[in-house]
Amino acid sequence: MISASKVKELRDRTGVGMMDCKKALQDTNGDVEKAVELLRERGLASAAKKAGRIAAEGLVDSYIHGEGRIGVLVEVNCETDFVAKTDDFKSFVRDIAMHIAASNPKYVSREEIPQQELDKEKEILRAQALNEGKPEKIVDRMVEGRMEKYISEVCLVEQPFVKDPDKTIKDILNEKISTIGENMSIRRFVRFERGEGLEKRQDDFLDEVMSQMQG
Repeated sequence: MISASKVKELRDRTGVGMMDCKKALQDTNGDVEKAVELLRERGLASAAKKAGRIAAEGLVDSYIHGEGRIGVLVEVNCETDFVAKTDDFKSFVRDIAMHIAASNPKYVSREEIPQQELDKEKEILRAQALNEGKPEKIVDRMVEGRMEKYISEVCLVEQPFVKDPDKTIKDILNEKISTIGENMSIRRFVRFERGEGLEKRQDDFLDEVMSQMQG
């Protein structure tokens, strides 16, 4: 078990988010010094140093998939117009738009999830665990783990990147920040699917989107 004090110490030293600090400590068996090195290797520490800088430039890009079946608009911000015009940045924004088309996130980050929705999901997961006959003493731990899984499914930055599932969108974003040298953020997106909400045949179009991304 990683103590909250160690997580706080690592956060204070690196400026990296609590969840990333906790994960780094878990990966290094609670060794703070090794965790600092690991965060630097992952590009998170350098990205965190840039996080306070204003990123008001960038691009709004669109992606239309499957002859108008799915449409995505996404805004990704950076610090300068110069970077916004580079092919590297444009390619990154397009990858994000195509990922959204394929993975259908509901929010950019966990901070956007309404507390009411979190409470409702937690209540459902707790009831499920109890119905499975799990001991009361481990139910809360199970619910916490399942809540993290739920958040990773609905939040864009916590989803596995469709082109490289070993990394999350947040990992890819932090790598770009470190490479480009500017603060960047995925600000917002909208995703439309033709006939959404209407009764229709369900198709799995992830393979289609993936083939276009790789083409």
